Amino acid sequence: MSEFQLYCFAQSGNCYRVALMLNLIGADWQPVFVDFFGKGVQRSPEWRGSVNEMGEAPVLVHGAKKLSQSGVILTYLAERTGRFRPDGEDARLEALRWIIFDNQKVNGFLGPYRFLRNFAKPTGDPAVLAFFKGRIDGSLAIVEKRLATRSLASLRADATRSGHPLTTPARSTIPDSPASLRRTAPARAPMCHRAGPVPPRNDRRSG
Repeated sequence: MSEFQLYCFAQSGNCYRVALMLNLIGADWQPVFVDFFGKGVQRSPEWRGSVNEMGEAPVLVHGAKKLSQSGVILTYLAERTGRFRPDGEDARLEALRWIIFDNQKVNGFLGPYRFLRNFAKPTGDPAVLAFFKGRIDGSLAIVEKRLATRSLASLRADATRSGHPLTTPARSTIPDSPASLRRTAPARAPMCHRAGPVPPRNDRRSG
């Protein structure tokens, strides 16, 4: 059995970011397909009792540990391996600040927007989609402004040192990996098993 098991499904951006991190740190891991849209296993008493009481994916299993919430999982992997780990209190708080911003302001709107636009039957109300899109664009503009401070020279130096083309002003840390990889290596993480057609349910939860 692989060292890590990741409960995941292909449509989830939060599952993707954890799979990406596992690949970037060279972890020995395997996906465990979650039939999120078909059987909705995450809502079952069995799932809530044995996998994640929150009824969400992704869930990372590492030995006796079961971790949920993608930001927590990324932090755990960074702390355990030393890859993308911020050094010092100020850097750790800065990383946490951007992780929370992403979870609330970016993915908090992007997740529902993607579901309503691509998977829901019928698709979401145009006015709702337009509202979500406006909030997403505004939040991503803030992220892009931040990423613009990364110089190409620093990025190349970090890639030479760590093997990964991501950087903060000093070194790669957790918040840099998802946003930067969308531009530098969007296909690095494997897609976990694809689910079938989406039934008309409204309880869609991915952490």
